[in-house]
Amino acid sequence: MAKKVILASGSPRRKELLEQVGVEFEQRVSGKEERYTATEPKEIVKELALMKAENVASDIEAEKGLMTDTVVIGADTIVVLDGQILGKPRDEGHAFAMLQNLQGRSHEVYTGVAFLSYNKEGKKEVISHAVETKVHVHEMSEKEIREYVATKDPMDKAGGYGIQGVFAAYIDGIEGDYYNVVGLPVSYVYQQLKEICLMC
Repeated sequence: MAKKVILASGSPRRKELLEQVGVEFEQRVSGKEERYTATEPKEIVKELALMKAENVASDIEAEKGLMTDTVVIGADTIVVLDGQILGKPRDEGHAFAMLQNLQGRSHEVYTGVAFLSYNKEGKKEVISHAVETKVHVHEMSEKEIREYVATKDPMDKAGGYGIQGVFAAYIDGIEGDYYNVVGLPVSYVYQQLKEICLMC
């Protein structure tokens, strides 16, 4: 029997990607604070993804008791330029500054994915992984940056842009998984779900 799948993320983009490949799941978000101790980007996203999954799992266990025949998927994406992590913009001025730094250059996007897979007896298996994609951004004028910021598209996205929207006009190319930049390396997630026998 297939396990119940829970996506521990409120991201509409991650929801859309999982739906796109036919995964049936429930979406849950934890309100608990997330702090990381790692220093390397790949380790940071793995730590945050695992924390999100564990927070949601503990919330569900507090409500319903022992978790069985369930897998919880946590994910976290960061944008890194010159070793500095660019989170979501605080305001439009911050978004403008981020994009001014990104334009005409290359940067890295890391997404961490964590799976908490519970068997019939409630025993948990943890799988954690991070995917890196390099993104090349075309040069942008100040006017182009301001016009993009005015769309409000940057405001809920790490790095201040969404590769799948209007900003596609400024993407010269990528090296790696496109969907990783959107927010979820969906092929990896799907294949991993198959391996832990959720699709069989």
